[in-house]
Amino acid sequence: MSTKRLLGIFAHPDDEGLIGGALLHYNTLGVETGLVYATRGEVGEISDPILATPENLGQVREQEMRAAADVLNVRHLWFLGYRDSGMAGTPTNEDPRAFIKARLAEVIGKLVAIIREFRPQVIITFDETGGYGHPDHTAIYRYTTIAFHAAADAIQYPELGPAHAVSKLYYVSFARRQFQMMTEWLQEQEYESFFKDLDPNTLGLPDDQISVVLDVEQWQSTKHHASHAAESKYSPGTSASRAATEISRHRVLSVSHHTCWL
Repeated sequence: MSTKRLLGIFAHPDDEGLIGGALLHYNTLGVETGLVYATRGEVGEISDPILATPENLGQVREQEMRAAADVLNVRHLWFLGYRDSGMAGTPTNEDPRAFIKARLAEVIGKLVAIIREFRPQVIITFDETGGYGHPDHTAIYRYTTIAFHAAADAIQYPELGPAHAVSKLYYVSFARRQFQMMTEWLQEQEYESFFKDLDPNTLGLPDDQISVVLDVEQWQSTKHHASHAAESKYSPGTSASRAATEISRHRVLSVSHHTCWL
């Protein structure tokens, strides 16, 4: 195992697309990478009923994630085993298996165990907005931040192995101006998107809160290939796939820059 390790902690398979370029960049520098997912994306959208059903979507998304991980050279994957909570205000929020219904101490314990096992120097997760306010995104932000501190404290969860202090915790985010640009472009193209119901002036972070910008231009093609391993979400010809391709081509979603803040 490499002495340098980076761990991404997210809510659903395909969330790693936010740091795909960073994973590829640091992998070429000899950094070992790992990804943790709170859920398997069980209530996400299905692009084609031939590819998945609501009953088996979690298993399909996991396999797609493993294929994407191969493209990204990520050799360590963990799933915490919770159920996708769905978008805010939907009935799936009330499912007792939903991630947002999980016990705090239980989730923190699972994350601490992984951190102490993998022993990364850097952890990356969502910022406090969860990108666009998804309940699971904001939940994993909170839990990861707590676990970052708990893993370094030998008094907490002593049964989970020796304490490990992670050097840096980064919160991945788009700049607010990028959300504004994306919203304008989607409106011009008349794409149907949940973003049309969100206020772009409250999404992402102002530039003065962003402390690290990593240029990942050279990894754009590989990132695109990895993201489209998720066929059940982005099957060719669907509006979601076309929108993702066009957004990537126009760099509205900061394709050439991976942005995070500490």
